[in-house]
Amino acid sequence: MAQRVLRSGLISDSAYIVLGSILFAVGLDCFEIPNGIAAGGASGLATVIAELLRRASLPVVPVGMQVLAMNVLLMGAVLHEGGARYAARCILGIVVSSVATDALAPVLPVLGNGDMLLCALWGGVVCGIGLGLVFRAGGNTGGTDIVAQIAAAHTSLSTGMASLAADAAVIALSVPVFGIENALYATIAMYLGTRVLDMVIDGFDTQRAAYVISDQHDEIKAHVFSDLDRGCTELLARGGYTGRDRPVLLVVLTRSEMAYLRRIVAEIDPSATIVVSKIHEAFGNGFTSLSGTN
Repeated sequence: MAQRVLRSGLISDSAYIVLGSILFAVGLDCFEIPNGIAAGGASGLATVIAELLRRASLPVVPVGMQVLAMNVLLMGAVLHEGGARYAARCILGIVVSSVATDALAPVLPVLGNGDMLLCALWGGVVCGIGLGLVFRAGGNTGGTDIVAQIAAAHTSLSTGMASLAADAAVIALSVPVFGIENALYATIAMYLGTRVLDMVIDGFDTQRAAYVISDQHDEIKAHVFSDLDRGCTELLARGGYTGRDRPVLLVVLTRSEMAYLRRIVAEIDPSATIVVSKIHEAFGNGFTSLSGTN
């Protein structure tokens, strides 16, 4: 049974990695590469190198091929840092995104009609969705992400800061080639892509975790069961001022159900306290099925 679940998870992860890698390639080919937007990463560095080769009238090495060559040099580090399973998912993302970038470039249209802001916005969105799908499945498209992970492992920098520094360095290198305006558009694309990536990884439908502190906890709990059809958990707690032991109710709800909980608590105990925190995802009964997760 466990092997079946793992095999099913591997198949679904591979599908997400392939789809995400292709979307990432579409974002590059339709919006970023043709408009000189080097929004960080190995693809941004390859865009700069390709333009330099073109201006020097030298044979231009396609962006995807360059990215693939860069990542071949980093694969040893991937195996050392993350193990064989992680390396396999990274290799799939790297190969599919690199091949798709070069294979789709001749057939995909260049969109945006020269509107750099539009290209930066949509390039960031499409690339962010693609990378988000890859990362959500536990994969990677290589490049500066691998460099950032290695740097974070051997320095005091966090992975996020190391990745930001690497991408900023690529954008800075693009300034002498494409100009400061293109670099600013690349910064917009990089920022928006990062935000979209986070949304895809964390989930779009945020839930709420409510902590209810009340002397009428038994009655509130009964109404949560009957009116909201939700479970709740009693956390053992002690009042800091009174020193009395009493449970705190933990209830995980959807955004729309939060108003009903507030109404229930207000009617039963107007002096109660509700502390609400936002959570990105909830798995299990009443939420996303655990069988569909990795």
